[in-house]
Amino acid sequence: MEKEWRRSMPLLSMNIVMQLTGLTARQIRYYEEQELVHPARTEGKQRMFSLDDIDILLEIKDLLKTGVNIAGIKQIFEMKNSPITTKDVRQVISDRELRAIVKEEMHLAQRQQRASLRQGDLSRFFR
Repeated sequence: MEKEWRRSMPLLSMNIVMQLTGLTARQIRYYEEQELVHPARTEGKQRMFSLDDIDILLEIKDLLKTGVNIAGIKQIFEMKNSPITTKDVRQVISDRELRAIVKEEMHLAQRQQRASLRQGDLSRFFR
């Protein structure tokens, strides 16, 4: 808990953040306008960034390098911050759909001349 608190403390000025991330002040302000990062403000309205903010800025920079646009980055961050993760969402499929999926996987594995991962799991039911 204390470690999380320390990482979220706004201690770093814009100049330091620019040096650490390799981003320009304009880029950092733009990401703030897009509500991707939320630096704290001093009484004199100077932006102060935490280590968590640095991590976010570096992640944005990496995602942009891989070709993800700002809208995509926003969606990624929304999904990360969402209380419902993909592990919690369960899709209900019928027996027919399940059999079709398994059959397709078996055919694909056969064409590639290797054993399907599910084939080993299912073999215990077909002795």
